[in-house]
Amino acid sequence: MLNAIDEENVQANASIKLTQIGLALDKERCEQNLRRILSVAKEHGIMVRIDMEDSPWVDATLDLYFKMRQEGLDNVGVVIQSYLRRAEADVRRLMEEGARVRLVKGAYKEPPEIAFPKKQDVDANYDRLTRMLIDGAKAHGAPLVSEDGKWPPIPAIGTHDEARIEYAKEYAQSVGLPKRAIEFQMLYGIRRDLQRALAKEGYPVRVYVPYGTEWYPYFMRRLAERPANLWFFISNLFRK
Repeated sequence: MLNAIDEENVQANASIKLTQIGLALDKERCEQNLRRILSVAKEHGIMVRIDMEDSPWVDATLDLYFKMRQEGLDNVGVVIQSYLRRAEADVRRLMEEGARVRLVKGAYKEPPEIAFPKKQDVDANYDRLTRMLIDGAKAHGAPLVSEDGKWPPIPAIGTHDEARIEYAKEYAQSVGLPKRAIEFQMLYGIRRDLQRALAKEGYPVRVYVPYGTEWYPYFMRRLAERPANLWFFISNLFRK
């Protein structure tokens, strides 16, 4: 996939889940696989985002992220989930080095001692973390999305929630963050009208596309992880 992105000059980067490259079986083997992927991506000037999974894997995911950075593989980003109570501390740590972070709400079923059970608390934390990411981007020079689309800016706002998007836009404007220094990310086929509107306003918009032959098991896992995901997909199915 990385070779194809380079050869076809696609405005894209890649996201991977560490359990798909061995994290649940052997952390050292996963580390070796991640290092190989990042090395090839770096040769092509492509950033790779490590997706965040459910809570048992958060520490291991962040550990490998920071280890790759320390080895000089700086073409790596990560994901933070706003429904986790620990997310604020994690974002604060990541912003110390200007990490490229995709912020999402979180799709896994977690116990209330780990994750906020109420939507209003998840949303409030999402906005809080959005401010932290935008402030972090400003503190690190507000890097823009690259012209070839292979490197996103520091804050990647991953949501279809219009209220969260409007909050991010308003706060970014209030602190003078350029439009191309914040990116909005959405799932393929969901709220295409909103994707087009943001792009028309001048914001980078990245569409998350499951790639390869295993797209259907991926889709079913997303539904199984949290039954509320099913209503989300159904309610958006017929929206343009």
